[in-house]
Amino acid sequence: MMKRIVKLLIGSLLAVSALPVWGGQTVRFRPDTETVLRNPLNGWVMYLRRNWDENFWENEGYDHMVTSSGDTVKVSDYAGVAYVRTSWRAFEPEEGKYAWMDPDSRLNRLFRSILDRGMKLSFRIVVDGRDQGQNTPDYVFDAGATYFTSRVGMREVRSPYPDDPVFQEKYSRFIEALAEEYNDIGKVDFIDAYGLGKWGEGHSLIYKDPAHNAEVMAWITSLYERTFTRVPLVVNYHRLLGEVSESGWGSVSSVSEKLLEQAIDAGYSLRHDAFGMNGYYQDWEKSFARRWNFHRPIILEGGWITAAHHRYWIDPSGQYRKGHSEDVRKGEFEAGREAHVNMMDIRAGDEVLSWFGSCFDLVKRFVVEGGYRIYPSSVRSPKRVRSGGKLSVSSRWENLGWGYCPVNIPQWNYRYRVGASLLDGEGNVVVRSTDLGSDLSVMHGGTPCLSQLELDLSDVPAGNYTLAVALVDTLSGGDPGLDVAVDPSLKCGKWVCVHTVRVTR
Repeated sequence: MMKRIVKLLIGSLLAVSALPVWGGQTVRFRPDTETVLRNPLNGWVMYLRRNWDENFWENEGYDHMVTSSGDTVKVSDYAGVAYVRTSWRAFEPEEGKYAWMDPDSRLNRLFRSILDRGMKLSFRIVVDGRDQGQNTPDYVFDAGATYFTSRVGMREVRSPYPDDPVFQEKYSRFIEALAEEYNDIGKVDFIDAYGLGKWGEGHSLIYKDPAHNAEVMAWITSLYERTFTRVPLVVNYHRLLGEVSESGWGSVSSVSEKLLEQAIDAGYSLRHDAFGMNGYYQDWEKSFARRWNFHRPIILEGGWITAAHHRYWIDPSGQYRKGHSEDVRKGEFEAGREAHVNMMDIRAGDEVLSWFGSCFDLVKRFVVEGGYRIYPSSVRSPKRVRSGGKLSVSSRWENLGWGYCPVNIPQWNYRYRVGASLLDGEGNVVVRSTDLGSDLSVMHGGTPCLSQLELDLSDVPAGNYTLAVALVDTLSGGDPGLDVAVDPSLKCGKWVCVHTVRVTR
C-alpha cells in the first residue's frame, strides 16, 4: 500500500506539471474530463418500459450498443439510474401483496438486475388508466373508491378520482409500505412523486370536485414528504399541472404555478417530460426553470418518440427533419443546456439506438458538460507540522458542469461537504475533519467553493502521512460521498491524494 501511495503522489506531480505546481505548499489539479462519475442526481438516466423484466439488458441490446465509431458499449456504462414508469397495480396487485417482496415477480427481478449493476432506481407510479389500461388495483374500487371509466381498446378501464377519500386512504398505506423498502438513497436516486392525471404527468385530471386541486396537491406532497425523508422527490413542471381539460393541451392554467409552488415548498425538485417538444415545452416552462435554476435541480425527459407515432418533424421549431432523429437529440441537448439540467434520459426503444448511434458524441458531451462535475482546483497545506498541533488545509473547488450540486434540497440537507484526512502507509484514515461551512451548491456560473479546515494532530504519532481531500458524506461518518473529477490514478478510493505531510515530535 505504501508503494501505491508513493506512486499516486508522484503521479500527482506529473499530472499537474504543466501548471505552477508548488506555490509554497499548494498543489493544483487538472480536471478529469472523460470519466463517467457515479453521483446522485447527476448524469444519464435509462428510461425503461413498464413491461420489461430482468432480461431486457440482452433482449433490447442495452449491453451491446454499437456507437458511431464502431465501438460496442453498455448503456449502463454511461447511465447510473434506471427510471421505471409503471402502475400502482404492478407494485401491489392485491392489497398488502407487494411485488418488491416477491422474488418471483417481474418487478422484483427487474429491480434486482438494476441494483446488482451498482445502479440506482427511480420510478413514477401511475394511477389513471386512460390510454394505458387498468393502473389502480381492483381492491381499491371494491373497497368503495369512486371512479370514472374510459375505454382502452375493447376494455372498460376504471380510474379513481384523486380527491376520493377511499382512494387516498388506500394509496397512503401503499406509499407507506413502499417507503419502508425504498426510502434509501443507496437504492433510489429520486422518485417522481406525483403520478396523477394522464400518464402520471399531472395534466387532464378528473376530480370529483375541481375545486379540490390544491387539497389534492397538499395531500399527495405531504404523503411523500412524510414517508420519503431521504430520497429526493420531483414533480413534473408545466403550465397545465392540475388542470382538468381532456386534451392536456392549451393555454396556461390559472392554478399550475400555485400548485407547483406548493410542491416545492414541500421539498420537491423539478423534472419535465417534454424537453425538445417545442409545442409543449414553451416560454412558460422555460421561464419557470430559470426562476428555480440552482435552487432546485431539474431533470430532463425527452418529449418526442422518434420511432413511434409521434411526427416529430412537425415540431414548431422547424429544426427537425423527417427521418433524422439526430435533430431531435440535438434539440433536447440544447434545451437541457438552456435549463441547466442535472440529468437527461436515454429513452427506451429506438431512442437508445439514436443516442448511442449517430449522437454518441452528445452522450459523451453531457457526461462532461451536464449536471455537476466537481474537482479541487487547488489545495494548500504545510508539509511539516508538529505532533499535537493542527494542520491547516485550504482548498478551492470548481464545477465544470452547467447544473449544480443540489446539497440544498431538504432530503440532502447539506449532507455533502468538503473534507480532508491524513492517510497512513496502508491507506487508512488516521485523522479527518469536515468543513461544515462549505456549501457545494454555490458552484455554478464560475463561482467556486472555498474551504478552510484544520486537522487535529493530538493523537497522531510522528511519521509521514498522505494528505487527502474529498467531498464527504456527513451522514456516513465523514467518508467520501461524491466522486470528483480528478484522474483516477491520483485517488485512494474517493480520496484525492495531495502531498506527503511530515508529522514531527
